Amino acid sequence: MTIYRGQILDTPKSPFTGGALRVESDGGVVVRDGRIDGFGPFGQVRSAHPDDEVVTLDSGVLIPGLVDTHVHYPQVRVIGGLGMPLLDWLEHCALPEEARLVDPSYAEGVAHDFVRSLTQAGTTSALVFGSHYPAAVDALFTEAERVGPRITAGLVLSDRILRDDLLTTPEQADRDSRALARRWHGKGRMRYAVTPRFSLSCTDEMLAACGRILADLDTVLFTSHINENVAEIAQVTGLFESDYLGSYARHGLVGPRSVFAHNVHVSDSELAGLGGAGAGVAHCPTSNAALGSGLFPLRRHLAHDVRVALGTDVGAGTGFALFKEGLQAYFAQQLLGPDGVPLTSAHLLHLATTAGADLLGLPDVGDFTVGKRFDAVWVRPADGTSLDIALRNAADADDALAKVFALGSTADVHQVWIDGDPIDLQRAG
Repeated sequence: MTIYRGQILDTPKSPFTGGALRVESDGGVVVRDGRIDGFGPFGQVRSAHPDDEVVTLDSGVLIPGLVDTHVHYPQVRVIGGLGMPLLDWLEHCALPEEARLVDPSYAEGVAHDFVRSLTQAGTTSALVFGSHYPAAVDALFTEAERVGPRITAGLVLSDRILRDDLLTTPEQADRDSRALARRWHGKGRMRYAVTPRFSLSCTDEMLAACGRILADLDTVLFTSHINENVAEIAQVTGLFESDYLGSYARHGLVGPRSVFAHNVHVSDSELAGLGGAGAGVAHCPTSNAALGSGLFPLRRHLAHDVRVALGTDVGAGTGFALFKEGLQAYFAQQLLGPDGVPLTSAHLLHLATTAGADLLGLPDVGDFTVGKRFDAVWVRPADGTSLDIALRNAADADDALAKVFALGSTADVHQVWIDGDPIDLQRAG
């Protein structure tokens, strides 16, 4: 067994429902066979395990592995396409790049770039929008299996409106999705997600096929987009003669295994439907800002008991760092004034870890509770950097964590563990 000693922070109980940041300023986490076997003040932990190896994390903070609940694998090379709303950005930036993944060798290179970027940012689990091409989805899972993160992903499905080379039929979508799920769902840390792109690019027949797959494969997840952009919403409601959520609900696609990205412009009736069904929402604040989509109504989601966590939404989002997403979420709620939720550093850590694990149906990760898997990130900035100076002068643990979200970047991720195994960040590159 190994004891990791350092300043340890997590949020086993949600700060949105009365929980608080759990702090061990000089703490110890005991890890046996990838699981947490003990947790608490270092002296107490050491006394209980006097013969175990001690690894001292001599500065910075140890936090749970970060969980990204919405990120697009094919878009890693088009981050930074600014100045366009959603539908224009898709046409000019995202979709031409996604079409290039028809070439298996190109897809393998993108998969390498994506998994490297994800892991080096401290993300240990992610719900990933895959590719429109089965071979490219295989490339993603293959690379993730090599490097080690927990990946849930699927074949992206569309049968209208998008460019022709990204379209399939409901029948082919059914065959290809089931074949990929058979190969990858439950293989090591890999899981499958049924993934229609969004209702705008899917007919009722395609969404019905998704509903059948989800019903038949009762442990896979479902993910798609909802209520991101006002122009998109207008087209969807016109096509389906219902609200956006109704386009999915009519096919049995709204439930506790469902994660919808964005949900910026949402009605109270849709929120009630999401909350009642136990569905989750991936809040992607840098993407919402970059595309001018709007400010996320977190308070209304919480009022309807809708589960919420953070997603980067690369590549409309501006990078893989969930620290940046947390900071942008804080900004957005500040800008909403009395309609916003005043977020603390504990809220931000919860949204980036425990809440994400809950959305993704990963009960064994997200915090350092005894019995859970040891997925962790050691945030240790280089000496003399702004974050290093700020951490050395932090008033307390809450202040230190706030500084991590305000100043932290992928460069400050010093070590990552998944299932207790240290991830070789150089090998990931």
